[in-house]
Amino acid sequence: MKCPYCGHLEDKVVDSRPAKDNESVRRRRECLACSRRFTTYEQIEELQYMVIKKDGRRERFDRGKLMRGLNKACEKRPVKQVDLERLVDEVEHILHTRPDREIATSEIGEYVMGRIKIIDEIAYVRFASVYRQFKDFQQFYDEIRNLLNTKAR
Repeated sequence: MKCPYCGHLEDKVVDSRPAKDNESVRRRRECLACSRRFTTYEQIEELQYMVIKKDGRRERFDRGKLMRGLNKACEKRPVKQVDLERLVDEVEHILHTRPDREIATSEIGEYVMGRIKIIDEIAYVRFASVYRQFKDFQQFYDEIRNLLNTKAR
């Protein structure tokens, strides 16, 4: 560990204990060159989950990106932030339980649309319009009609 004061690369650990979050270890270190103390935090490097885009590209799953999309769909709607966070937590849980660490964006999108439909129908239509990339009003209208037909049953 490089000393933040003098840059020396050798130190000794003076104290080690779990951090407040219990997900990392707090280590108190002392530089062997300048004898100043500093604190470091150590945590497990999480495996990255990959999403497979419609065009076949792979990119890291970005919780923030999904959250921003949901927030945009729910803008000016009576949807609680905690419900959206719970939904994103559910998506992350699905990723954690997958053995291959990859998931298609279509699978995420369909799951999110099914859940957001229960939370708020307007947010559902907004999310679907972006996710399904409606090309014209007719596609938008068809989705609303399907929603109404499902409600009528």
